[in-house]
Amino acid sequence: MSAPLISKKVLPQGHGLALMSFLQKLESSACPTAMTQAKWCLLDALGCGLFGVKQPWGQIIVADVLADQSQGDGTIFGQTQTVSASQAALCNGTAIHGFELDDLLPAAVIHPGTVIIPAVMAAAEAVNATGEQTLLGIVAGYEATARISLALGMDPSNRGFHKTSVVGPVAGAIAAAVTMKLSLEQMIWAVGLACSCASGIKNFAAGAGAGMVKRLHPGRAAEAGVRMALLAKRGFTAPKGALDGNFGLLDVFSADSAKPHMLDQDLGESWAIDGGVWFKVYPICGWIQGVVQLLMALRSEHGIQASTVEKVVVATSTFAVKNNATVVVTDTMDAQYSIPYCVAVALTGDPGNPDEFSPAVLSNAVRTQIAQNVELIPDAQADAVYPAQFACRVEIHLKDGRVFAAATEHAHGTPGDPLSEQEIIEKFKRLAGYAAMHSPSEDIVAVVSDLQRVTSIKQLTCLLH
Repeated sequence: MSAPLISKKVLPQGHGLALMSFLQKLESSACPTAMTQAKWCLLDALGCGLFGVKQPWGQIIVADVLADQSQGDGTIFGQTQTVSASQAALCNGTAIHGFELDDLLPAAVIHPGTVIIPAVMAAAEAVNATGEQTLLGIVAGYEATARISLALGMDPSNRGFHKTSVVGPVAGAIAAAVTMKLSLEQMIWAVGLACSCASGIKNFAAGAGAGMVKRLHPGRAAEAGVRMALLAKRGFTAPKGALDGNFGLLDVFSADSAKPHMLDQDLGESWAIDGGVWFKVYPICGWIQGVVQLLMALRSEHGIQASTVEKVVVATSTFAVKNNATVVVTDTMDAQYSIPYCVAVALTGDPGNPDEFSPAVLSNAVRTQIAQNVELIPDAQADAVYPAQFACRVEIHLKDGRVFAAATEHAHGTPGDPLSEQEIIEKFKRLAGYAAMHSPSEDIVAVVSDLQRVTSIKQLTCLLH
């Protein structure tokens, strides 16, 4: 019989309160390099959002929100009309996660930017925060995201919860609270409220047509984080132990496997956002990035033609073999999560081009044939370093008997092989180019690069309409 979902013991409390107290007192002088990294996280998320809002799911959310005719200062990426803070966070969070291009914290196995950036931006507009306070909110939000995710461990994910949407409301509430300069008591209330908003299941990864729901998860998390912070600011109370107390978030989702000490262990010695963020190169699932990178390099080096390929062997983590093996893909999300389909794109096209994952090309006969000849096997080395790293090994077997192989533990963009600042800027400009913005992308880059000196966040958000 499996262990009960909810623990029968009372977890030691206080770690969550220590984390909140520390982040509430955060000052820019305490984390100078983290503040700089927050700018690049912001720019990357803005690019993802400006592209994602143009996708069908992004347009549906925006249309639904605008139909309510709500009032507020919240900017929706690429739109003229402003809305309430929480609704702006909903739209922008959905957009940033709209095409599997947003960042990751690999050690925590979670997407921080898609929740934290829209929550902070909405909160900043609500109080007309400075650029410096906005960056502090981002630093605090990434730190909270990482620590809460690590405290939960992998059990919730293995049972089918989407950790980004479980952790997101709580970390988003902390980020919004720091941005709005809430008192510690108000932050505790915001977190207590947000813990009851944690949700999200991974049925989208079941391989039977993913639909659009995964895109919505971080949008709903960002929306909840902002709304709970605003409610707390108005005096809406909540229990102090909702994060690490009995029947709190850690207890309910992770039970005896929870690690509450991770919430405040070595606070301030290093920062999750500083050197620990993975900026994606390809619009696909994180643990397929390395596979595609290796195949692209082998294809280029050896001039491999798709018609000469007999089969492709991919050795990766047991988790990826189990959850990313769909051969026949039926929609964009399926394709972005399918190792066989991504292998086929890497050998026939440009996996960096989002059009390669549009429904119109998913039934390509050549790619379907290649996908059917992809063999997935668990790799001991990949399992040994997962989830902190997503190692993989590939072999391309040609019909003439030749075999080309390569391996990596560090896909480009990961902390082990990070993108340069210029690469992040170029990614932003490429994605922003799809959005046909009135403001030049160079203007947005310039404001973000100098955000600590900006006196009002609206100097940035006015460029995003």
